[in-house]
Amino acid sequence: MITRALVAASFLAALIGLLPTAACAGPGAPAAGTVTSVATAVPGSQSGLPVRALSALPSQVTDTVRLVRRGGPYPSGRDGIVFGNRERLLPAQPSGYYHEYTVPTPGSSDRGARRIVTGSRGEYYYSGDHYGSFVVVDVSR
Repeated sequence: MITRALVAASFLAALIGLLPTAACAGPGAPAAGTVTSVATAVPGSQSGLPVRALSALPSQVTDTVRLVRRGGPYPSGRDGIVFGNRERLLPAQPSGYYHEYTVPTPGSSDRGARRIVTGSRGEYYYSGDHYGSFVVVDVSR
């Protein structure tokens, strides 16, 4: 009986603004004013790596993503080879899960340091420093 009265009093207090709305939120509900992330919908975002919009990366990254989606033709004979993830910066996966592609660097006479690495579940990762670091690419933006 006391519990019902307490719940009713809390509800009325919240209704008239005496309690913060977070106090009335159910378990697992974000607190009032909390910004929830949509990044979890981006393949690879659960890796903990930063997520960047494709449009925020160098234009050559967009060109490479388009080539990957089309299946080529690629500028380098090494494009599409298995990426071994020896640096262990990407989530651990079985051999053959990741593949790498060259992102051309203007003015470079070789492949340069920029790469896109794709995962078998639709992930796109970008490295601008030859696998020293990665960001998850949100190809929808």
